Amino acid sequence: MTSELLDRALIEEAAKKSGLIWVGGAGAPAARALWHVWYEGAVCVVGDGPGEQPLAGLAGGDLAEVSVRSKDKGGRLVTFPVTVAEVTPGSQEWEAAVAELKGKRLNAPDGEEMPARWARECRVLRLVPAGPVTPLPDGSLARRPVPTPVTTRGPVPAGLPKLLMRRGKRK
Repeated sequence: MTSELLDRALIEEAAKKSGLIWVGGAGAPAARALWHVWYEGAVCVVGDGPGEQPLAGLAGGDLAEVSVRSKDKGGRLVTFPVTVAEVTPGSQEWEAAVAELKGKRLNAPDGEEMPARWARECRVLRLVPAGPVTPLPDGSLARRPVPTPVTTRGPVPAGLPKLLMRRGKRK
């Protein structure tokens, strides 16, 4: 019982302090970074609408795994399993979750109309912790980047630093 309480406390504190979580679902090819809020014992996310984060691979009733990162260092703090529950638009639970999400949504294109747009076009999900904290791995989980034809740019041209220095002197 003590271990369960410590796990719950760790999960809640980490999720409250972090602005970003990584969620991997059964149908998702890889873990995806999502912004979220912690509300009433669960992580709440909104997405799958125009201009919102994609929630591909997450559906109500599914199991998923959430990793929470440190806000200051970016390293993994805790990983835990969750059950995914879709919140019904217009319900009391939906209204409360959306009120919390609305306060954390940055750069919203429609301000006060955002909850109505979310009800029409998006999904709000609750990711409820469903088990003990997963132990951190011993080795590195780094993966090779996906192959791409895109390349980084070449070296900085030799004359560019002089051009930039001249601009500062004109003022």
